[in-house]
Amino acid sequence: MTILIDYFLLTIFYCWRSAVADSLVLPLGVGQLSIINSQLWSIAWPAGLTMLGLGSGFAVALLIASERLKVTVDPKVEEVYSALPHLDCGACGFAGCTRYAKALLSDATLLGKCAPGGPETAAKIAGILNLQVSDSGPQKRPIVHCRAHTDDKTIYGTYQGIESCTAANALANVQACAFGCLGFGDCTRACKFGALHIVDGLSTVDYHKCTGCTACSKACPRNLIEMVPFRFENMMTVACCSRETGKSTRAFCRVGCIGCGLCAKQSDLFKVEDNLARFNYAQYQKTEKEEAAMNKCPTKVIIYRGRTSPEPEQPAGKMAAIVSA
Repeated sequence: MTILIDYFLLTIFYCWRSAVADSLVLPLGVGQLSIINSQLWSIAWPAGLTMLGLGSGFAVALLIASERLKVTVDPKVEEVYSALPHLDCGACGFAGCTRYAKALLSDATLLGKCAPGGPETAAKIAGILNLQVSDSGPQKRPIVHCRAHTDDKTIYGTYQGIESCTAANALANVQACAFGCLGFGDCTRACKFGALHIVDGLSTVDYHKCTGCTACSKACPRNLIEMVPFRFENMMTVACCSRETGKSTRAFCRVGCIGCGLCAKQSDLFKVEDNLARFNYAQYQKTEKEEAAMNKCPTKVIIYRGRTSPEPEQPAGKMAAIVSA
């Protein structure tokens, strides 16, 4: 209604200006003003009524359309959405919390997919939908399969291109190791929680802030970041992804895996494939065998990652010349 009144007054103003523009240059008597006012009224009231009619018609049309075209939202969807953290991180596999809330109503097996919300959010949603929460196992957190800081790497030259791992990864001569962390921070920019930082050329996870949203693992062009089920507060890992021969790895990196197989001889959880030791996270139970494997590693690439993980040991100045056949 306010808009209609504004239109009406604006119409009157323009009509008045049109009617008296030529008369303002001359002195006006009372009779002349009376004639002008009469002309003004005769011009303005039809225009005002027309605008009022059009505005009322449009208002009625919009009112009818809003009722006829109204999308009915299931109250359960709104309840589920209110229980979610509203981060729209995509960790659940859907484009935002709203899509995930709608999907939950049609597929109960999706319960527990919200990594930032964790078990508490899953329990709230289960209560809303009258579902039973099953044990989905330990929460997954990212592990960076590289431990080489700037001084540990062989770098060919100073990179002066776009400050992006994706851009640098397209070049063959940024650093000698084609598998290690480039350190330009694509993962840090992808994380909405400030849980990743580049520390001396290496992507480092702050596990106190991490929610397991998987954004960092998707952002890394070299697939160095793996989402791992954290069975314990600190998880043992082989912090390397290099599949070069042991001789090449020793030439490129001071703390890379040389595929010697000493860890596999100590524990069945380690297995060497393509010159790289791999660790079975799902079966990890913290035994003396895994500790022995970590102590035997000549390059100290087997380390702990987690909230209270100890500082990794540094390899000896001269690494043992152990290369797998």
